[in-house]
This record gives sequence, C-alpha cells and structure tokens, in this order.
Amino acid sequence: MRSGSLRRRTIVAVLAVVALLLVVLAVVVDLALGARLRGQIEERLRDRAAAAASLVGTVDDADLAERLSDQGLAVRIDSAGGGSVVAGPSPDQLREGPPGPGGPGPGDRSEPSPSASTNGVEVVASAVSGDDQLVTLSSTLSDGSTLTLTASAVGVGETLVQVRWIVAVSSVGVLVLAAGAVTLAVRRSLQPLDQVSRVARAIGAGERERRLRPTRSDTEIGRVATALDDMLDDVVGAEHAARDAEARLRAFLSDAAHELRTPVAGIRAAAETLVRADLEGPDREVLAAHVAREAARASRLVDDLLTMARVDRGLELVRARADLRDLVRAEARRVPLTHPSLTVRVDVPDTVMPVDVDVDRIAQVLSNLVENAARATAGRGTVALTLVRDTDAGTATVRVTDDGPGVPAAERERIFDRLVRLDEGREKAGGVGLGLPIARGIARAHGGDVRCVPVPVGARFDVTLPAG
Repeated sequence: MRSGSLRRRTIVAVLAVVALLLVVLAVVVDLALGARLRGQIEERLRDRAAAAASLVGTVDDADLAERLSDQGLAVRIDSAGGGSVVAGPSPDQLREGPPGPGGPGPGDRSEPSPSASTNGVEVVASAVSGDDQLVTLSSTLSDGSTLTLTASAVGVGETLVQVRWIVAVSSVGVLVLAAGAVTLAVRRSLQPLDQVSRVARAIGAGERERRLRPTRSDTEIGRVATALDDMLDDVVGAEHAARDAEARLRAFLSDAAHELRTPVAGIRAAAETLVRADLEGPDREVLAAHVAREAARASRLVDDLLTMARVDRGLELVRARADLRDLVRAEARRVPLTHPSLTVRVDVPDTVMPVDVDVDRIAQVLSNLVENAARATAGRGTVALTLVRDTDAGTATVRVTDDGPGVPAAERERIFDRLVRLDEGREKAGGVGLGLPIARGIARAHGGDVRCVPVPVGARFDVTLPAG
C-alpha cells in the first residue's frame, strides 16, 4: 500500500489540473485573439478595396494609389489596359512595423461611398494571403483591373506578446492563490481522517469504547468511518469473547482439577488405610468398595473430559443406517438396570424412523439426558421418552421429559456450558456438569441439536436429528 501524503498528492493533483486549464485557456486566447486581430486587418483591407473600386474611373490610378498608401498600405493597381501603379511602403518596410497614416484615405474626402457609387465598378473577387508579418488582399474589379493591398501585421504579434506576458503573470498569480486556497480546503476536508487516526490511537492505547459515529453514512468519509466502527465492534467483541473463553477455560480446568481431586483423595486415603492398618473382614471390604467406587467416579470424569475434548476437536463419526425407535427402546431397557426406582415411559410411532447416525454416540446422548433426568428426580421420578417426526423439516426428535424441579428460564442455555450444575443438582451425588454439553456437541456433529424446551412441569430436552 502506498503511504505517501494524501494531502500533498491532492494539492499537487489539483494544482496540476489548474495549471493545465490555464495553459489551455492561454492557447485558446492566443489563437482567438490572433485570429480576431488578423480578421480586423483583412476587414480593413476589404473596406479600402471596396472604397477604391467606387473611385475607379473617376480618379486617376496614380492619385488613387497615393490616397490608399496614405493609410499605411502598400498599393498596386493593375489596370485592364496593362498599366500598373505602385505606391506606399515596400514589404520590407512593412515587416519592420506599420507606418502611420500620412493623410486622409479614400473615404475621408468627399468621394462617394461604395453604396453611393455611380461608376458601376465593384469588387467581384478577393483573395487573402500573407504570413505572420504581412496581410495581402488581391481584389479583382468588375472592369478587369486588379487591386492589391498589403498591410503590416507586426502589431498583431506585438499585441499577442503583451497578452501572453499578461496571461503568464496572471496564471502564476492564480496558481499561487489556488495553492493557498486548495491547501486550506484540503486540510479542512481531510480533518475527518485526522480524527480517524486519533480514535485509532486512542483505541490502541486502551480506550476500547471510542468510536467515530459519523453523522452520515452515505458519503466517502461516512462509509469509511462506518466500516471502521463495525470493524472495531467486531475486534472488541472478539477480544471480549477471547477473554471470556480464556476465563471459562481457566474455570473449567480449575473445576476439573477440583472434581478429580475429590475421588483421588478418597482413593489415596482408603489405599493408605488398607496398606498401613491391619484390617480384616467387613472393614477391609468397605474400604475396598470405597476405592472401587471413587476410582469409577474418577474414570467416568476422565472419560467425559476426553469426550469433551474430542467434541471440541471434531468427532469422527462412524455413521450407519439405524431405526431411531430401536435406540430409544434400548435406552428404556437400560434405565431399570441402573435406576430401579425410576419410572420410564416410551412413546414411539409404529412406522420405521430411519436415520444415518453413529449409533454409539446417539446412545450416549440419550444416556446422558436420562442420567440428567434421574439426578433431577433423585432417581425416583418419572422419565418419558417420546419420538416424533417433522416431515416438513425432515427431522426426527427425541423428547426426554422428567417431573423434576425443572430448569429456570435464565439457565436454559447456561446449563450447556461445561461443568455447570444447577444449585439443586449440586446437592446430589453424581454428574459434574459435562453430560449436557457432551450431548449437544454430539448432536451438532450429526447436524442436529439439543435444546431445553420450557414445559409447565419438570424439564424437557429435545434431541433433533436429520431424518433419513
């Protein structure tokens, strides 16, 4: 990205455009003024030729040539009979400058004007020639004679030189004034960019809430300011999200360490007692059972942590075609083995409910939700497993409903965070708060989801999966 001064580049570009326009204007003025001045000389020569034509036949050719030369013109009259008369300055003298008039011209005496001419002679054809210093008009008269008038155009060049100097000096003055005006205008126009820089530095210094907040978003500066504000919102949001994620990770590690420390401490104490104390009979069996129970608890926690890590990394699913009714029924048959006092009700349709899923993972989802319901009802409540199908959405949903204390509305999303347990659940032995996030992670890996749905009594969790 080029990082040159935008202010300097803008000023130089504007001044370059102004200078170009001034050059074009000077050229146009020079050409137009030069053409106009030469046109005036040609018009003067035509007027003199017309006036002279009105005097042909009434005034001698020599006298007529003399009168025309008094106007500073070089005159040549070629009569129809073959004679020629020349009067006035030579072409070389005319190139040095236009001579002043020496007397009255043809129209300055009492001779009739062309419009009042009675001799019948008039100009029938004219041709203009010459160069930068001379203008020559050759006129053919109706009586067959030719009148050639030559005037000096040196004054045109001198006038143009003066005009060029005036234009050049004026252009320099205009450029100086334009430079000052453009500098002030550009500086004022680029003030919003300076504000952008100040806000960016302030944000970099720690003022994360500073924003530009443009008054209009449909201008160039407004669009830049709006885009920058949106970017800052995203950056600050990402920063907050990263900090929250870091805080959750620290809390997760702390809670996981705390949860592991409890069974490990129990195992260690029981093991030391078994080693050091001379126990026999029932006491030894109680300690051994305690060691086994705490070891199973620690093993289950480690397994949940590993599963959660796999969910974060991306589960490798082994999909197979299965009937979702069979998975629900299998979970219903398992519950009495682990929770004899828990009442299970199953409601599945008569038609086959095919799905492409990892059977073991979906069974783990159902098991986690049922275990959550069992803990919520202290193992003595009622759990209903209902399977429904949404043909329009192309999904199948397993509803796991219990008659426990339910989930507050403010907690229905938070319970899917790691190691989160409601206050009622903290008083009961069992889970550590990983069952629900694991269940949601597995369902989402299949393209579905797990949601906590509000119900009048108890709690309900819906497992939604794409139907095959």
